[in-house]
Amino acid sequence: MSDLQIVHRSPRDSRPWLVVIALVVIVLDRLSKMWVGVHVPQGHYIVVIPGVFRISHVFNTGAAFSLFAESLSETMVRNVLIGFSVVAVVVLLGMIWRMGRPFTVTGVALGMILGGAIGNLYDRVRFSYVVDFIEVKIVHYHWPDFNIADSCIVVGACLLLLEIFRSQPEDS
Repeated sequence: MSDLQIVHRSPRDSRPWLVVIALVVIVLDRLSKMWVGVHVPQGHYIVVIPGVFRISHVFNTGAAFSLFAESLSETMVRNVLIGFSVVAVVVLLGMIWRMGRPFTVTGVALGMILGGAIGNLYDRVRFSYVVDFIEVKIVHYHWPDFNIADSCIVVGACLLLLEIFRSQPEDS
């Protein structure tokens, strides 16, 4: 009879992959904003699907969906949004460090949100505004213009919500 040795392997650490997801989001966001800056004059647009989808070029000095853009103090709004974004990035990095070892939907969501937060933070620090360029209208509803970073934040948040409501296996 031979001795059978059981080797328990710990799951691979997926945190580097979650950082790669964030980096991909940041790169796609920067490249798309640079493309828009070169090909679409500020305040103009390119029609992609008439009456539904246009590539625009707008500067958003407010928060998501241009909230607070018409505030009395643009500088105060900018500084508060930068501060909030920095705190969000630190919290997301902490969550990825703490929860990101196994590769999960939650980890992917956190990586996407982190990349989106950094993408918009970069714009706000460098330019004092965020470049938005995706314009969608469905029937009578017109979404405020948004960008790749915003999209990844929303998709990441939706993934987190799905994980929250997904039935969890019972421990035996």
